[in-house]
Amino acid sequence: MNLTHEHLEIQKTLKRFIDAEINPHVDEWEAAEIFPAHEVFKKLGNLGLLGLTKPEAYGGAGLDYSYGMAMAEALGHIDCGGVPMAIGVQTDMCTPALARFGSEALKHEFLVPAIAGDTVGCIGVSEPGAGSDVASIKSHARKDGDDYVITGQKMWITNSLQADWMCMLVNTGEGGGHKNKSLVVVPMRENGKLLPGITVAQKIRKIGMHASDTGLIYFDEVRVPQRYRIGAEGQGFIYQMQQFQEERLWCAASCLQSLSNCVEWTVDWAQQRKLFGAALADQQWVQFKLAEMKTEVESLRALTYRACDLYVQGQDVTELASMAKLKAGRLNRLVPDTCLQFWGGMGYTLENKVARMFRDGRLASIGGGADEVMMGIIAKIMGIAKRPQ
Repeated sequence: MNLTHEHLEIQKTLKRFIDAEINPHVDEWEAAEIFPAHEVFKKLGNLGLLGLTKPEAYGGAGLDYSYGMAMAEALGHIDCGGVPMAIGVQTDMCTPALARFGSEALKHEFLVPAIAGDTVGCIGVSEPGAGSDVASIKSHARKDGDDYVITGQKMWITNSLQADWMCMLVNTGEGGGHKNKSLVVVPMRENGKLLPGITVAQKIRKIGMHASDTGLIYFDEVRVPQRYRIGAEGQGFIYQMQQFQEERLWCAASCLQSLSNCVEWTVDWAQQRKLFGAALADQQWVQFKLAEMKTEVESLRALTYRACDLYVQGQDVTELASMAKLKAGRLNRLVPDTCLQFWGGMGYTLENKVARMFRDGRLASIGGGADEVMMGIIAKIMGIAKRPQ
């Protein structure tokens, strides 16, 4: 992936915005365990940053996916993981299928305001009994006239305590597996108030990603017009798998800057920290480990950029996206953990940015498909694991 002048200008614009509008408030939002998504998204929408890869007809910039990846990478400039994840949900998780397969009316009603930052969206796939095992979701929609009537639960839903609508994967047919599911846009709030039948059961407290609001949501006979379905009935599983490609590429790209920062912060600390009469950085062990960490991050960058190039060319990058997601998850555990050790007691304090990365980054091996799911996908594509009949 070649970062052109245009890519770099988008990154500069976003970093200026982050320095002015996000990083000064991160500690406050982390303590509150929520950030003002509507306010932040509206400012991003005004800058044209929520629809870089979406069609111009709906307010987007109509750029190829490499620009979305450049934005994801620049989001790593934010001093926490929760806020960039929430932005990524809006740009790369709840809107790709809507933009690609939604009807014109549906796109004008939901995609246009999402790109403008006038509404906040969320993606509803995981449930209490179905996380990475997407085929096992239990939420269902029965037909009643021109409507769907939806009952079920969704859990681990980022942005859900503020979201105006959900891109929801729900069973719309009998049986199980892959062919009975549809993606449906479900309005959740009007003027900030939950719509009838929708209940936020609890705000989930997490070990990291504190600024990101995460909820368990109940749906009890929630009535939604069938015209809010994205694309064809029964194709939701396929649409979601395609949507996962962008989510997993976004996950890998969004780690690059933050992982690089983690190494750089630790290099600076090691050069200043005096230990047994010399700088910590004078120890060869420290030098070698930090050199190794930087090498690992650059390896992830090369893999992610290659996957992006092929995706822009129209190729199926399920294997490479899964590899990049797997590697990103592993490095989000390895790099902060290795660096934190060199900070000693200071690394064990809540306000330390490396410690925050240690907490926030652990999610990358779980959310969006666990490491084991990524390895299963790769093994199937390699032909060494059986595919379901």
